[in-house]
Amino acid sequence: MVALIRTSLMLLLLFMILTGVLYPIAVTGIAHGVFPQQATGSIIVKNGKAVGSRLIGQQFDDPKYFWGRLSATSPYPYNGAASTGSNLGPTNPNLTAAAEGRIKALREAEPGNTSKIPVDLVTASGSGLDPHISPAAAEYQLHRVAMARGIDDAAVRALVAQHTQEKRLGIIGEPVVNVLALNIALDER
Repeated sequence: MVALIRTSLMLLLLFMILTGVLYPIAVTGIAHGVFPQQATGSIIVKNGKAVGSRLIGQQFDDPKYFWGRLSATSPYPYNGAASTGSNLGPTNPNLTAAAEGRIKALREAEPGNTSKIPVDLVTASGSGLDPHISPAAAEYQLHRVAMARGIDDAAVRALVAQHTQEKRLGIIGEPVVNVLALNIALDER
């Protein structure tokens, strides 16, 4: 019986070292070697300072910036430590109130815009961290951003086009615009 327990404990220790230490170190090393940008969180650095990640949305509410999707994380929007959807059903009054609040904010930011508001501007993503909006959501906000910055719509439209990522492999997903990258490009203009 003692030999069986000793063998079991030795195997437990061996597999703890293999799967809990050596394997994660090897995978992390390979990731840093093959995908260095992604392995460190796809951090965007400007003037030597980290300004965000390409993978996690940020809160923008200034009219001169494009706004991203709503975030359902708490206690503050785009909280990476609390990635979650709202889990509110379509008949839940809180979901309706959040969407109506965002519609009101969008209409107040640009009263003359009577276009249909794209759904991704009034709903949260499943993770609450989505850094992208649809090209339609960017188009909806384009004139407001151009006016707030005092530049031509065509110049902003060209930046949106430059920052639109097409479907992966031409068939997977939908075209998207990374809000942080686009807003940084606007600031650099």
